[in-house]
This record gives sequence, structure tokens and C-alpha cells, in this order.
Amino acid sequence: MTAFCDVAFLLLAFFILTTKFKPPEAISVTTPNSVSSKAAEDKNQVLFTISPEGKVFLSLSEEDKRMDVVDDLNKRLNLQLTDADIKRAAKAEFFASPLSTLKSYLSLEPDQRKGDALPGIPCVDSTNNEVNEWLASAVNVFFGAKMNLMVKGDQDVPYPTFKLVIDAFKKNDQMKFQVVTNQEAVPEGSPLSKKQREGAASSSAEQ
Repeated sequence: MTAFCDVAFLLLAFFILTTKFKPPEAISVTTPNSVSSKAAEDKNQVLFTISPEGKVFLSLSEEDKRMDVVDDLNKRLNLQLTDADIKRAAKAEFFASPLSTLKSYLSLEPDQRKGDALPGIPCVDSTNNEVNEWLASAVNVFFGAKMNLMVKGDQDVPYPTFKLVIDAFKKNDQMKFQVVTNQEAVPEGSPLSKKQREGAASSSAEQ
């Protein structure tokens, strides 16, 4: 029993130290339902979240990619960010400010980055859509590597804002992306449920 307890505590300590906790969300949104069962990949995520009020937030899953994207923005658009500002970008779980105030946004403490109180990335019309610039830098950073581009919108998000985000994807030649939804069961009797039953039946027959 003593040896068993030692092993159990060692395993517990291992899992606690190696567990990667889910990063905080930019803002709470209620996603629409769908019957898709495809899970989003955890690595190399570039996620644009749209709140019910139409505010746009950007999250990147890797800290080094956050710094690289901000660094690319700084070089392309001459934002006059310092090395210290760019290093602080690594700890920014999400970005939610105009580019003109990005420097002051990066200086905020984590507990001051509250989604409801932040302006979000401007996405007003085709002439004022800074999602274009953020995505352009992300594309530069992920050049030659796989980028998991996703959009997560509240079910009550204004359609014009959602369209402007998708327009920014198209402008940067990013035609492949995932829409984050809330999974639900396939309705019984629907064509999809019949297809799934046929697939399960053929698999059983092959076995």
C-alpha cells in the first residue's frame, strides 16, 4: 500500500505540473448550434471572436506568435512600439483595441483587460476594418506553416460585422477557416442521421 500511494502521488504531481489550462476567453458569447462533430485543433489557433455588440477580439494560442504578430504590425505600420511593448504582447491572452492605442493596451494589467470594457478591434466598414491588418500580420508570421483560422460569433452578432470579418479573410486570401459552434445531436430522421446509420451499417458489414 505504501508503494501504491507513492506512485499515485507521483502521477498526481505529474499531471498537475504538465496540465495546460484553458486560457481565459476574450468575452463570453453564445454560439449558434450545429451538428458538426469536428473538434478545433489546440495549436496555432488564430481566433476572431465577435461579441453580441459587434466588438471584435483576436486570440492567438501561442505566446511567441503573439509577439511575432505584434512585431510584424509594428514594422509594417510604424506603430512605434518598443521591445518591451512587444514582449508584453506574449502575456496578452487577447487583443481588443485600435492599432492607434495598442501601446497603451499592452501596458494594461491582465485584470484590467475586461472584454466588456474594451473597444475591440475596429471593424466598422470597408474603410475602417483593422481586422485586415491583424490577419495580414498573422499570415506573415505563419508563412510556410499551418494556421488554424477560426471565427467565433455570438448568435445575436450583427450580420454586417460578421461579414466584414469574413471580408478581411477573403482580402488576405484565407478561404479556409472554421466557424466555432455549439455541438448538438443530429435530428432523428434527418438526411444526415440516415447517412450516419448507413455508414455505421456498412462498417459493421465489413468487419
